[in-house]
Amino acid sequence: MRTPAPSVVEMMRLTFADKSLLVGDDVADLLVEYSTALAEAGQADSVTVVAYGSDGQKVTAKFALSEGAAILAESTQTDLADPDNAAAESYLREQIRIRRSGGRVRPSAEPMPTAYDDFDL
Repeated sequence: MRTPAPSVVEMMRLTFADKSLLVGDDVADLLVEYSTALAEAGQADSVTVVAYGSDGQKVTAKFALSEGAAILAESTQTDLADPDNAAAESYLREQIRIRRSGGRVRPSAEPMPTAYDDFDL
């Protein structure tokens, strides 16, 4: 009786600085696109994604994206399941949309204070 071969999944290998991580195609494409948009605007942001490290273990990786950040995304095949990055993908899509519309990178959801009673001036 033959054991079925594991299914092969197309993923992307992200290289950032001297680290290499495996992520799904969508999040890799979005990270590169967002990094480009930030560089064009001379701004920066940080994005957290779930990835696989070089040892095949799941890791949480925080990318500091800026004008000088270089990200390489290359295709690879693996038998690891695509890590869940739904929240990161949603955030990246929204930030790219905002960037393309000429808006701010990370608009604050909190209203500006109208009074500063805590300060003794």
